[in-house]
Amino acid sequence: MTAYDETYVSGAQRRLGAMLDFAVSGMGLDLADFYQRFLEHALSRRFEAGDPAIVSGRSGEELALEVLGGNAPELRPESWQPSPVADSVYWTGWALAFYQWASGWPFVAIQQRVGIEDIRSLYAPYHEMDIRQFCDRVDSIMERAQPETNLKARRVSAGLSQSQLAAAAGIPVRTLQQYEQRQKNVNHARADYVIALARALSCAPEDLMEHSAKSGASTRSSGSTLALLG
Repeated sequence: MTAYDETYVSGAQRRLGAMLDFAVSGMGLDLADFYQRFLEHALSRRFEAGDPAIVSGRSGEELALEVLGGNAPELRPESWQPSPVADSVYWTGWALAFYQWASGWPFVAIQQRVGIEDIRSLYAPYHEMDIRQFCDRVDSIMERAQPETNLKARRVSAGLSQSQLAAAAGIPVRTLQQYEQRQKNVNHARADYVIALARALSCAPEDLMEHSAKSGASTRSSGSTLALLG
């Protein structure tokens, strides 16, 4: 499941890219420090939810200044222009915005597993590839950082064995095992199975879903860096 309507994705990519680029190139800020401010600001939650007033109604410069509030350093707007499409900072924001939309992960959750500088380090060679290849790479990093599925984590936290949960939910033990081991994708499970598992674990069905760009998005609307400013 994607984070918001696909209509706003390309605008969100351009704005997050321009916001980071303006902060780093226009104001001389450290990328990681500024991005942490963004994560702590309410703006990040509105951005990841696809609020049209943010992802399509504001410029990257305006977003950066709102994040900084009264703590903005001396600006250098006369010397700053949006970086070319090949710039690594702009690309970092552009690619990250797409991954966040496609996977449905909150920015904070992504940062906990793949830091902003780690995203930037993927610039070469991924800026020349289709965005889907970048998403696949980040998916693999995210899975290594959190090897357990949400379903298994919830079961263990509830103190239930696989057989106990399967019995409580009324599903085959083998099916439960396949979901936990990612041999089957729980996102594609029968709705009644997911509802029964959630009820047995006292959580919402969406709490059991796995976030990934591959399962969340068709990725038909965005391509390589050549389309960054399209």
